[in-house]
Formats: sequence, C-alpha cells, structure tokens
Amino acid sequence: MDSGADQTRYISECVAEAARAGRPLETRGRHSKGFYGRAPRGEPLPLAEHRGIVNYAPTELILTARAGTPLAEVESTLAEQGQMLAFEPPRFGGDGSLGGAVAAGIAGPRRPFAGAVRDMVLGIRLVNGRGEVMHFGGEVMKNVAGYDVSRLNTGALGTLGVLLEVTVKVLPRPETEASLRLPLAAAELRPAVEQWLRRGVPISAAIHDGEATVIRLSGTHSAVAQGHDILAGEDVADGEGFWAEWRDQRHPFFTGDDTPLWRLALPPGRDPGELPGPAATDWAGQQLWLKSDAPAARIRDLATACGGHAAVFTGGDRQGEVFHPLAPALMRLHQRIKQAFDPEGILNPGRLYPE
Repeated sequence: MDSGADQTRYISECVAEAARAGRPLETRGRHSKGFYGRAPRGEPLPLAEHRGIVNYAPTELILTARAGTPLAEVESTLAEQGQMLAFEPPRFGGDGSLGGAVAAGIAGPRRPFAGAVRDMVLGIRLVNGRGEVMHFGGEVMKNVAGYDVSRLNTGALGTLGVLLEVTVKVLPRPETEASLRLPLAAAELRPAVEQWLRRGVPISAAIHDGEATVIRLSGTHSAVAQGHDILAGEDVADGEGFWAEWRDQRHPFFTGDDTPLWRLALPPGRDPGELPGPAATDWAGQQLWLKSDAPAARIRDLATACGGHAAVFTGGDRQGEVFHPLAPALMRLHQRIKQAFDPEGILNPGRLYPE
C-alpha cells in the first residue's frame, strides 16, 4: 500500500474489526517511546508506513504530515527553509515519528521558552475506537473549531484514537546559538534565569545536570553575543551534541544503572526540598529528573506538596501506577472522554491508567 488513502482505509478497517470483536490493539509507530507509560496490552497495529509530508507552507509556518513520518524527515525538510519544530521532540536514540511525538506529548529542553507540544498542534486526523475517520482543528492558530480535541489527544498515548495526520505550527531557526557552563547551584537556577530574561538574555534551555548549570542562548548574533557577555560562563565545545544527548537521555546522568527514573513536573519557582536520590534540573526548574528506589507515595507526596506531579519515566513496575494518580472527579472525566472516543476500550487499554 503506497498511498495515504490506502493506509487510512487499512487502519480504519483494522480498528473497526477489532471493535466488533472486542479485541484490544496496541498502536505502534516507530517504537522509540515504547518504554513510556504502563505496559501495553493488545495486538500490535503497525503505523510506521503511514508516512509522508502532506502540506508544508513555510510562509505560513505550518506543516501537515502523516503520523508515521520520521522526525528526521520532518526536521530535515524544515531545516531547508530555516525552520524547526519548536518543542524539540526527543528521539531517545530511536527514529521517532511526528505522530509518536504528539501522542507522547514529550518536549525537549526548549519547551519553557518556545512552547509545549500541545501549544504547537493545530489540527489532527484520527481513527476513533469505532474505526471512524475524524478531523479536528485546522491549519491556522485562529481556527479554534475542534482545537481543544487536538490538544486532548496530545499526550494521550493513543488511548483516544489512532493518529493519522498532524498539523503543527513551526518556528524559524535562530541565527546562531551558544551554550555555556556555569558554576551555579541547582537551587539558584530559576531566580538566575528570571533575572537574565528580564535583561533580555535569549535563553532557550536551562538545566543543572547534577554537576553544573548549562545554559543555551538562541537568537540573533548580536543578542547571543550580548547574552554571552552577561553570563560570562565557560563555552561548551559541542553545544549541539550536548543538547541532543540531554534531549534523548544519553547524557551520563541518565545512563549507567537501572534505578527507576522519575519525572517531577513543578510550577515555576517551587522547590520540593530534599529528594531521595540523585536529581537533575530541567526547564529552569519546572522539571526535575530523579533516580530513586524510594516508595512511590513518598516521591509523589513531595511533588504534590508544591503543586506538581510525579511519574515513573523509565524503569520500575510498568504494571502499577506509572502516572500520578488522578483525583476521583478527574478520573471520572477521563473515563467519560475515553468512552466517547473508544466505547469498546480497545485502543491501548491501560496504557495511561489501570483499566
């Protein structure tokens, strides 16, 4: 099957047949994020061949591609026009797809300065749990018809529908970038970044990797040069390589042992206090990475106490509670949404929360 129409028909027929039989399906693209979430259940539904860029309008800053399109292909096409995916999607050492990036909703280090995945999703086409092809959103930021449904499927890990096409907003690539290493403690990172931003420093990433603070500057040559003078740090020799390692979790902090890796998402400026294990700071303090064998309740209590949430990112028991448990009222809302999109419960059942 070569055409997108043939692939769409094949996918919708597979889902419709599975719904009639009550047979669960595990949607599988390029499988670069197969580790993420609870252990999947169901017959694999391959989606990697549903690929190709459908529409790209550089002057309008929009791109539409089929969900199986490799991120490398999307980013190469954008780079030819001096543009990029603003949310800097991780690949985790694999050949991730655009649909997988949206389904997982995971953004890289540029996220707090350029926007989250959901902020850039303008529209989607999907197959719901009945096998019906549906379209939500559009190709401009002001087109709000169905826009929230597009966002709803961002980060849903394919539990609401099988993504067919995604339309995203793209951004111009910066003229230049520079990365600096600073002797700044993790606790000092957030206030320092706020001060630098007020001074016009063009920060596009800010982390503490467990040993030192690393800042990336992105923008015009003059703005980056001025920011470089203000920060006065040590130049990182291969900045692009460093951030690719960090984004894809190939940095030494993430490697070397099998201890569960926790992701703590926190409101700006909130500090969970002493953590039960080695930690690294991302997103200028709004995201913490924690290696810990401590009880899940202890870690989640620390996150909850400062208005955040915690999830097991890698390792641990994938049969248990991977994501932060929801309040009963919110869980009922999730269940109603799932029922509306996937009444037979066949799409990635249990991938987010236990059935």
